Amino acid sequence: MEEYAGRVDIREIMPHENKYPTVHKTFESLKVGEKMELINDHDLQPMFSYKIPLDFPDQYDWKYLEQGPEVWRVEVTKIK
Repeated sequence: MEEYAGRVDIREIMPHENKYPTVHKTFESLKVGEKMELINDHDLQPMFSYKIPLDFPDQYDWKYLEQGPEVWRVEVTKIK
């Protein structure tokens, strides 16, 4: 089992406006080379197409660990 420096279950964060700030803060806390896991109830692709590239350009790699239909899991590695 992979070790993660951070894990965010986005499904549990309320209110909605706290979801991305929590992901953002968790990513910021990572050291280069560390990984975090994101868990959600729908695809996280939009976050990696729009929000994260603007805030953290070229600073991460990500890959799907699970692609639904009920649970989506993504591994994010801080590379810079």
